[in-house]
Order: sequence, then structure tokens, then C-alpha cells
Amino acid sequence: MKLQATRKAERAVGTNKEAGSKEPRSQRKRMRRHFRGYIKNRSQSCKERSSSWQEIESRPLHVVLGNEACDLDSMVSALTLAFYLAKTTEAEEVFVPVLNIKRSELPLRGDSVFFLQKIHIPESLLIFRDEIDLHALHQAGQLTLILVDHHALPRSDAALEEAVAEVIDHRPIEQKCCPPCHVSVELVGSCATLVTERILQGAPEILDRQTAALLHGTIILDCVNMDLKIGRATLKDKNCVEKLEALFPDLPERSDIFDSLQKAKFDVSGLTTEQMLRKDQKTISRQGIKMVISAIYMDLEAFLQRSGLIADLRAFCQAHSCDVLVAMTIFFNTHNEPVRHLAIFCPHAALRMTICGVLERSSSPSLNLTPAPSIHPNLQAYLQGNTQIFRKKLLPLLQEALSAYSDSKATPSGQHETAGVSGEQVDKELDGAGALLFPRLSQDEEEPSLPPTPMNSLVDECPLDQGLPKLSAEAIFEKCSQISLSQSTTSSVSKK
Repeated sequence: MKLQATRKAERAVGTNKEAGSKEPRSQRKRMRRHFRGYIKNRSQSCKERSSSWQEIESRPLHVVLGNEACDLDSMVSALTLAFYLAKTTEAEEVFVPVLNIKRSELPLRGDSVFFLQKIHIPESLLIFRDEIDLHALHQAGQLTLILVDHHALPRSDAALEEAVAEVIDHRPIEQKCCPPCHVSVELVGSCATLVTERILQGAPEILDRQTAALLHGTIILDCVNMDLKIGRATLKDKNCVEKLEALFPDLPERSDIFDSLQKAKFDVSGLTTEQMLRKDQKTISRQGIKMVISAIYMDLEAFLQRSGLIADLRAFCQAHSCDVLVAMTIFFNTHNEPVRHLAIFCPHAALRMTICGVLERSSSPSLNLTPAPSIHPNLQAYLQGNTQIFRKKLLPLLQEALSAYSDSKATPSGQHETAGVSGEQVDKELDGAGALLFPRLSQDEEEPSLPPTPMNSLVDECPLDQGLPKLSAEAIFEKCSQISLSQSTTSSVSKK
């Protein structure tokens, strides 16, 4: 049985070991020595400490998994928490941060790509969801999951719920959806704040400048440069940023890092309409009615004037099998204030009118909507007067609208299927929206967030559709050691 489980685990992480064999043996051994940055007190290389790679592959993997939106907050929270756990765990446990998207989706997250380059973390060292089979590891009894920046898994991952050992999130918890494990939830502006607090309280000595810079920039972006008027930053966010700055006085000025990340995040030049809609989307559903909510980083007028827009919206809905598409446009004016507008595309008149009616009549919260000139009968656009209502706060209203429409149609009693949310990408950010099995709103950084979370169309298909996993167990360890080496190198350079 043990041999069978080991073989399953080997298949889960792939069997191709060419990646490790391409480098000189001395370099690989040097990499493994640096792996102690991820596994505390590892004084010998992985191969020296075990008789074979099969022995390593038989150990359980502790995977730190962000949400399906995989915005900057989700990505950084996974990377830094895995780093902290590896540094502070006594036993030789293996902690692996996994980005919950396909590798091919990373280019859509401009701020994440920019920040990784700025902090000197090569994308090649990262592990993505389509490169590791979590279900196979779980079936082999070798998987422990730690969820960051979300607390519920999508229905496609429902079988993994029993593997969840811990949750760290900054969104309100839906008790019926949260795994039965240790849960740390606090309503702060950024999940990275909670990770920072944990590191500062548990082992502040492990912080290096590279890790501090990742956390510092992410919190500042999520909290819109700590602007109290925006209402995103809390006292804990503010305190964590100040503590990081006190420990590392040479961290970039807040306004500088915010402006550069914001610019990278909102840079949609060269993207097609379909890519813009996928960049930061979330999905919810009720009684078989599916709605996609996409954050669009540009002015509403400019978005509506895009060539072939209606045809693109129609094609997107068909490709993603959704009945309604809500585009939430956002850009910042010359005073660095957010400007938010809405556009609802829906070919079904009754459904569209129900949704618009709920949004227009809402008083708690009030959106202060003003209808904008329509360019097509199936599209209703609005200027949003209340700019403090971002996607996370709008989701409950949209769910209410879907429920109202379902009730009006006297749909036979059926289970509410709420895919959850996909795409934290606009606030990494979302509260768990309804989903029965595993609904989850994963992106809380509404202002500046990226892709989806729970039932994100980005992840509707199986991550393995592209073929068998490409990473061997050795390759995973090599990546971890290289990340650690990269951190060590950057840290030593900065000290000089």
C-alpha cells in the first residue's frame, strides 16, 4: 500500500527528472544546501539526507495555495507564508507555494509580473496549478493544504477540503463553506497584512529585505497607498507597513511603489477585449443562471468605444457559458481618486431588467447610479456615484438579483449553485459569494486586484487538460532551493 501511494505521488508531481539532470551535479548540490531557507536546519543536501528521491517523494507536501484570482495579494501571501513556515518548522517538512492559475495566465497580471521582476524572483522558479496534481497527491495521502486569501474551494476542488489544515483570509467567513480546520480571519485591507503580522509575532528575525519588500508593496497596493478616504486600509494594515519600514528603512517610498504597481496593474495596452474580461473576473450562479463579473481597468467611455465590443461581449458569454456579464470599470483621476462605473450585458431582457432594478433601488448600500447612453439594447451602462462600492460589496446585490429572478420564474426547488468567486483579481478580493459546496470570493483587493477566485472561468477546466504534470518531485525541491538562493543573493547584495 505504501509503495502504491508513493507511485501515485510520483505521478502527481510527474516523473520527468531531466530538469534536474541538466545542471552540473555540484550546482545541484549547492542548490539543495540553500534549500534550508525553506526547510529549517537542513544541514545537508536533500540527496545526502535520503537514500533516494523515492524517499523524498513519499513525504507529504504542505501546499500553500492562494485563490483562483491569483492577484498580487494572493500570490505574495502564498510565497511569503510558505517561506515563513519552512523557516520556522522544526521537522523537515516541505512547504510549497502554488499559484492557483495556469502558468500561461500570469502575463495577464501585469502588477504581479512587474513586482516579481523588481524583487528579482524569476518566474521560472514559481510553481503553478497546472504543474502539480493536488488531487493525486491527496489520493496518495500526501497532501496538506493551507489556504491564503480565500476560505472556500470551488466545486471542482471540493474533494480537497478534507486536506485543508489552515485558512488565513481577510474576508467575512461563510460558515457553511469554510473547511473544519484552524481559521484565521480578520477584515483588513490585505491578506499580506495578516501574513506580515504572523511573521513579526512568530519569527521577525527571518525577515530579509526581499520578503519585506514583497509584503510592503502588496499591502500598499491593496490599501490604495494607505489613503484613509478610500476606506480600504485598517489600523492593522497601517501598523504592519510602518513596522516593515522601521526594520528596513531603505524600502521604496510608498507613493513610488504604489504608482509603479498601479500603473502596471492598469496597463491593458495590447490586450484584447476577451483578455481584459479574463484579467480579473469572478463568477457566481443561482439556479443555473451564471454571471461573470469582470474588473476593467479603464474609463467606461473608452471601454464602450472599443471596436467590435458587442460582438466580443457576445462571444465571451458564449465561450464561458454565462447568461450575464457585468463589467466594473475603474480608473484613477488626476487626484488619484477611483472612478467606478458599471455595464451590464445580457441578451435576456427580463433578467437584465431585474438586475438593473435591484442595483438602481438598492439603498444599503446605495450605488448612486446614473444611466449612461446605451450603445446597444442588450447593454445597460451606469455612472456610479458611490465610488466606495467595489466588487466585494457589489456581489451580495448581484446574488440578490439572481435570486429575485429565479423566484420570479418560480423555478422548481433546486440547489443554489454558486460558483463562488473567481478572480480576486479586483480585490485578490472577494468575500465568499454563494456557493454551496465551495463558494468563494477570492479577491479582496477590489481596487487593484487581479483575476478570479472560486468558480473563475479561468479555472473552469481541469488544470491537467493540457497533459500530465510537468514537475518532478526533484524539480519542486530544486525550485524551492533556487528561490531560497535568489533571496540569499539579493539579501547579501542589499546589505553591501
